Amino acid sequence: MKVTVFGIGYVGLTQGAVLAEVGHDVVCVDIDADKVELLKQGRIPIYEPGLAALVKDNHAAGRLNFTTDAAAGVMHGDVQFIAVGTPPDEDGSADLRYVLDVADTIARHMERRQIVIDKSTVPVGTADKVAVRMAQVLGRRNRNDLAFDVVSNPEFLKEGSAVADCMRPDRIIIGTDSDEVEEAVRELYAPFNRNHEKIIVMDVRSAELTKYAANCMLATKISFMNEMANLAEKLGADIEMVRQGIGSDPRIGYAFIYAGAGYGGSCFPKDIQALIRTAESIEFDPKILKAVEQRNDAQKTVMFNKIHRHFNGDLNGKTIALWGLSFKPNTNDMREAPSRVLMEALWEAGANVQAYDPEAMEEAQRLYGTRDELSLCGTKEAALKGADSLAIVTDWQAFKAPDFDHIKKWLKQPVIFDGRNLYDPARMERRGVVYYSIGREL
Repeated sequence: MKVTVFGIGYVGLTQGAVLAEVGHDVVCVDIDADKVELLKQGRIPIYEPGLAALVKDNHAAGRLNFTTDAAAGVMHGDVQFIAVGTPPDEDGSADLRYVLDVADTIARHMERRQIVIDKSTVPVGTADKVAVRMAQVLGRRNRNDLAFDVVSNPEFLKEGSAVADCMRPDRIIIGTDSDEVEEAVRELYAPFNRNHEKIIVMDVRSAELTKYAANCMLATKISFMNEMANLAEKLGADIEMVRQGIGSDPRIGYAFIYAGAGYGGSCFPKDIQALIRTAESIEFDPKILKAVEQRNDAQKTVMFNKIHRHFNGDLNGKTIALWGLSFKPNTNDMREAPSRVLMEALWEAGANVQAYDPEAMEEAQRLYGTRDELSLCGTKEAALKGADSLAIVTDWQAFKAPDFDHIKKWLKQPVIFDGRNLYDPARMERRGVVYYSIGREL
């Protein structure tokens, strides 16, 4: 099929590349001419394992192309994906201006029936707004003879494994009431639906809510475990033992029940806020969602509080080595990252930070520039040298089995603040390391 994807961000680029990989003819449209040119040169603006090779190979094969020409994009596609961002508005609700701009663009240039697939994460009722906007534009063109359908097809990609999630989805949600449209979208996704039935068809509004409900459920699990971790510390329990105990229950499972420094990224914080605002707009009080957000905001301060307490409230002139800047491993994304909350609190208290991350160094440079309190180091070892302690915020593989003798040698004091519970407290004690983790000490 001929496919057009509007938006070459994280979702749009991954979806477009994967569709091209299975043989579809894909054109990706974006207003950012520099980004389009970089992609034509085989340079990928984001870090995602496996994505660069996929983009380069399919672009070279002619199945994946990039353009700023919206009219050409609309003319190309039998289906039009909307995969632009929905950033939070000032009140936390999802800003739909870019989604509606694309709807406007498609309606202005379409010359035949179109299936418009909303891939962006959008509030319930957005498909209706897209349909209204397109009908208005077609009316102004006096082209009410042109038909279109708006489908909700939410994405369920995890940063760091997005290519695999796209190639081997665990479910494909199609929100439509049209049998004809359902058949067309089934044809589009047929290469991903061969082993067993993964397609779930539902009404549009249920599909839109499914995306938010999924992310909010996962965020809830994380915040619940972080609350239990704080309780465990005060009760003298070990949250890692608790995790294993409850994870063995198949009704709960092990996924997303790791205590830590809080969640971040482009999805969970934004989607929690957006669903809260949606609920409030219909005079429904989302008590659980509000509690999830409040716990996560508080959890991001836990690491600083431990450091502040260890140094008796005096961090002025201290240097903290920081391992991990991205909000999770296998990405360079620092949006809403716990590392940012920690660094900014340390700077406010007069401390300096020597930071290392395998992929997010350029992003940190972009966000913070050349401020005196931040040194970006080329290796994790370099970040340790001369520091008063080590803080670990992201659980990259490279941090899981370090040389503790070297850590003790390079740090002024053998003190580790572990925001991801990577190490065993008893072993740290035997090694002579003062070790603070999450939910595992008084």
